[in-house]
Amino acid sequence: MAKYSDIKGFTVQTLSTDPIESTPPTGSWSSGGTMNDGKPYGFKGGGVQTAAISFGAATSNDTANENYNGTSWTENSAMSDGFSYGTGTGSQTDAIAIGGVVNPGLNMKNQTEEWNGSSWTAGGNINTARYNVNNQAWGPGTLSSFAGGNGPDYQPKSFHEQYNGSAWTETTDLPTDIFSGSASGTQTNAILASGNHTKTPPGSSTFDGKTITWNGSAWTEITEFSTARSTASGSGVYNDFILVGGYAPSPGNLALTEKWNGSSWTEIADISTARNSMGVSKTESDSTSAIIFGGSPSPTITEEFSVAPPTASIITEGQLFYNSTTNVFKETIIDIPGATWASSGSMNTARGYGAGAGTQTAAFIATGGVGPATSGTNAHEQYNGSSWTETTEVNTSRSYAGGFGTPAAGIVCGGYNPPGTLAITELWNGSAWTEVNDMNTATQRGALGGTSTAGFSAGGYTPSATDDKMETWDGTSWTETTDMGTARFYGAASSNAPYTATIVFGGSSDDSPFTLTGNAEKWDGSAWTEVGNLNDDRDTLGGAGATQDNALAFAGFAPGNSTKTEFWNGTSWTEVNDVSTGRTVVGNAGTASGALLCGGFAPSATGATEEFTASLSNKTITST
Repeated sequence: MAKYSDIKGFTVQTLSTDPIESTPPTGSWSSGGTMNDGKPYGFKGGGVQTAAISFGAATSNDTANENYNGTSWTENSAMSDGFSYGTGTGSQTDAIAIGGVVNPGLNMKNQTEEWNGSSWTAGGNINTARYNVNNQAWGPGTLSSFAGGNGPDYQPKSFHEQYNGSAWTETTDLPTDIFSGSASGTQTNAILASGNHTKTPPGSSTFDGKTITWNGSAWTEITEFSTARSTASGSGVYNDFILVGGYAPSPGNLALTEKWNGSSWTEIADISTARNSMGVSKTESDSTSAIIFGGSPSPTITEEFSVAPPTASIITEGQLFYNSTTNVFKETIIDIPGATWASSGSMNTARGYGAGAGTQTAAFIATGGVGPATSGTNAHEQYNGSSWTETTEVNTSRSYAGGFGTPAAGIVCGGYNPPGTLAITELWNGSAWTEVNDMNTATQRGALGGTSTAGFSAGGYTPSATDDKMETWDGTSWTETTDMGTARFYGAASSNAPYTATIVFGGSSDDSPFTLTGNAEKWDGSAWTEVGNLNDDRDTLGGAGATQDNALAFAGFAPGNSTKTEFWNGTSWTEVNDVSTGRTVVGNAGTASGALLCGGFAPSATGATEEFTASLSNKTITST
C-alpha cells in the first residue's frame, strides 16, 4: 500500500491544536513617505495603500490635495472650495468631499465636491449640513454614503445619506446620534465604529465603543470594541476591518489598533506614534493592507499596515494531520462555503457586456457597453488586486465581446458593433493590441476561457440565431470543434480551466423572449457531457474556476438582478454567500476560491468591483 507521503508529498503530523484556527491575526505597521502639508485634523482621504489621496485640513478653508504612490506624496490640483471638519472618501480617480464648516464662525456647509483624477467640481448638496463627521463616509466617490456628525445646532445627529453620483438621498438613520466616528464599506454592507455619542450640554461628550453594521436596509448594534474613543481611523470592509488610533479621555491620544473579523474585536499591533484624526485608505477590499497619514500631534507622518499569512506547520490544501487533543484526523481544505464577497476599487469606466479575464489580483476588462446595449467602448483597464488603471485601448470598439488570458497576454474576440456581429479577434501583448485571425463564425455573448495560446469560445449569438458552436484558439487561429448539447448565449464558463477540461453553464436558449436555462455541460477536449443544472436558471452571469470540477457561478439575470453565488464541486451546485449587489452582464475573472466580479448593470452601468475569497480551514474526517 502506498504511503500518504508518497501520494501527497508530505507526512501525516501529530498536533495538539489546529494550526489555522489557532493562529491569531497578525499585522505590523511601517513608516511611509512624509506628507508635504502638515494635516493635524479636519482633513480627509481615501484610496488604497499604494494609491492614496488626502484633501482639505483644519485651517481656514484649506484646499490642499495630495496623492500617495506607495512611497511619496505629490501635491495635486487644489480643491475648488475650502474643506474643513467635513468628511470624504473615494480613490485617486473618484473621490468626494462632503459638508464641513467655513471658518471663521463655524458656518455649516452642505456642499459636495467631486474629484475625477484631475480636477474638483461641484456635486449635489447634502440634505442636512454637518461637520465633525470625521471618517464617517465610505464607498467610492460616486456611490458613497455618510452618517452622523454635528448639525447646525452643534448637536450629534443620526442622519444617513447616500449618493448616486448626482444627488443625495436620506435613508435609514443610525440607531444613535454619533459624531467623530469611523466607517468603511459599501452602500449595501458597511461598518461604523462610533466615537462621541452625546454632546449635551454643548462642550461635553460621552465616548463609546459601539459597533454598528449596515446591510443595505437596516443598522444593527453589535458588540463593543475594547477602548471607547473618538476621532479614530478605520479601513476595510464590514466583516474585516481595523480601527486605528483616536482619542480617549484617558490616556488621551492612542496608538491602539483593533481588528474586527465580523463577530469580535482583537487588539493587534500598535502604530508607532499615538495620534487622532488621521486620514485613512477607504477602498481596500479587506484589512490586510491599509494606510494612515497625518493627524494630531504628528501631522506629516504616514504609516502602512500589512498582514502576513498565518504561520503554521500546516497551511497547504490537502494536508492531513492528527489532532491529539480531540483524537481525530483532520484535513486542511479551502473553505468555499465560508467565503464572502468584499468590495474593492471601482473601474474608471462603468460598463456592462465587457470582456474580462485573469485572476483575482491581476485581471483586465476591455470593451463593453457604457449606455444602451449597442453602445460599445474600446476602453481597456487593468486590475492589480485593489485598483483599476486605464491603459491602451483596443482597436475596435464593441460590446458583447468575449475575453480570456491574462493582463500581460490576453484575447478579445467577437462582439457587436453596429450594424452587426463581429468575428474580429485582437491579441494583447502587454503593451499593444493587434488584430489577428478572425473567428470562423461572427459571434457575440458567448462563454469563454483559457489562455492567449489555448482558449475557447462556446455558444453565443450569431447574426441569425442562438449558437451551439465551439471554437478553440491555438495562439494563431480558430478551429471549429464539437457542438455543445444545448445552444445558448449569455452563458458562463470555468474561465481559468484548460480549454480541454472546462464547464459551461447558464444562459438563454432563445432570444425572443429570452428562455433562461441552468443547464451545465462539461467538455473533456473531445465531447460534451450534461451534468447537474444550476439551482437558479439565469443568463448574463459571471463564471470563474480552474478546473471542470471546481467552478463558481455568480450574479446575472434570473429574472431580475441576481445576487446568487453557486459553487460546483464536480458533482452538484451549492449556494454559497451572495454578491453584495445584484447585477447583470458582468465581467469576471479568477478561480472558485478567488474570484473577481466587475462592472455590469445594477440597473444602470456600474464600475463596482467585488472579490470572492475563500481561506483555508480544517475539517474533521472519518477513517477506518
